[in-house]
Formats: sequence, structure tokens, C-alpha cells
Amino acid sequence: MVNQREDQSTASGRTMKSIPKMERPYEKCLARGAESLSDAELLSVILRTGTHGESALELSRKILSLNGEKSGLLGIYHLSVSELMNIRGLGKVKAVQLKCIVELSRRISRSRFSEGVSFQDPVAVARYYMEEMRHLEQENLVLVMLNSKGKLIRDEILSRGTVRASMISPREIFVEAVKHQAVSIILLHNHPSGIPDPSEEDIRLTERVRRAGVLLGIELLDHIIIGDCQAVSMREQGVWQSGQQESYKG
Repeated sequence: MVNQREDQSTASGRTMKSIPKMERPYEKCLARGAESLSDAELLSVILRTGTHGESALELSRKILSLNGEKSGLLGIYHLSVSELMNIRGLGKVKAVQLKCIVELSRRISRSRFSEGVSFQDPVAVARYYMEEMRHLEQENLVLVMLNSKGKLIRDEILSRGTVRASMISPREIFVEAVKHQAVSIILLHNHPSGIPDPSEEDIRLTERVRRAGVLLGIELLDHIIIGDCQAVSMREQGVWQSGQQESYKG
């Protein structure tokens, strides 16, 4: 059994040991299950130790209240390792552990729902990626790779920053697709402005990738632009041909 180190003091003068044993997060988890713990209690079990004058539980509450409008567990997702390390009591090891746990949680959540997503339906695809992408402060281009049954093989972030046709080579896209034996692909990228209207660059990139896919026998099913709770499917709205689009709510 893993032993949990407990802090001897807190800022308020209480010790973790002064909390009734069955109300301490570690013991509470063993007795009642992890689902009985609050977000701060779960985090404190993972952190295991606090710092001088602050228990792991108090440190956890501080971490969860840090990021303004994006506080709570979502706030940790948006904090970098270096930003976490600026918190007194969080060194590199704990900061990396937190980021890995958040990423693991994200992947578990997505793996649960990916089986039920129709990747032929742009609304379903946009909803699947919406929460992850609409909060991003930079443009991210994501390649979604599908098998012969239209099921997700995996997705990859191809670029971070401005998504420009001149900076993204179809070769990069199809090297990944071939490596993972994809039969078809979808491109997604976000607009940090929250408005998913395609730019001329978006249209040019889509057309270059579509044409390359025809030659290679790997179909580009769609290029979806994610805004703030809305998205544009460039195939569905005929942008490839006309440059016109309408957005739908996601």
C-alpha cells in the first residue's frame, strides 16, 4: 500500500492529522471511493504533500482558484508547466504530474465518446472537438485520421499559431495519414476570435489538401473551423467551390 505523507501544519494552524481520520482525502477515498472526493480533495491525494505552512488540501484549493474565469479543473488544463511551477509548493515534478493527469483525463473522456461519434456528420465532429478547441488562444490545426469504417484512428495537432496555406505542406498531412493507414481525413482548426468564418488562406489550404488527397487516394472529408460554440463545415457549406458559408451552432 502506498503511504501518504501528511503535512504537520497549515496556515490556519490546523494539521492534516487534526482532521478526523475518515475525513482525510486519502482515507476517505479508501473508505467511500474516489467519487466521494471533491476536486480539491482528489488533487490533494495526487499531490500528497503541501509546503511549509500549507497542507496539500490547501495547496489544491489554491491551484483550483488560480485561473480567473477558467478556474477549477479546466484552469489546470490551460496552465503551462512553467505557470504551475510559479505556485509556491509546486516544483517541476508535481507540475508535470498534474499536466499528465489532466491530459490522461482528457484522453479517457474522448475515448469513451469517440465510438459513438459519426465522423461523417460535421455537426457531431464539431461538437466532439468544441470544448477542447474553442478555448485555445492560438490557432491549432488538427488532423483527424479515419479507417475504412469511418472510425477514428487518432488525431494529431499539426501546427500551433496562424494556420496559413503557405506554411503548411500537404506533404506533412499525408505523411501522417499514410503512417497511420488512414483511408480518409478531416482537418479542423479554431479561430480564437470565436468567429468561424473561413479566410482566403483557409480556402486555399483546403483546396490544396483536397487535390493532394485525390491523387493519393486518401479523401479529405471536410475542413471544419471551430469558433465559440459555433462552427463552419467547409464541405457542407460549399466553400470549396463558392467561397460562401453559413455557420451552425454547436
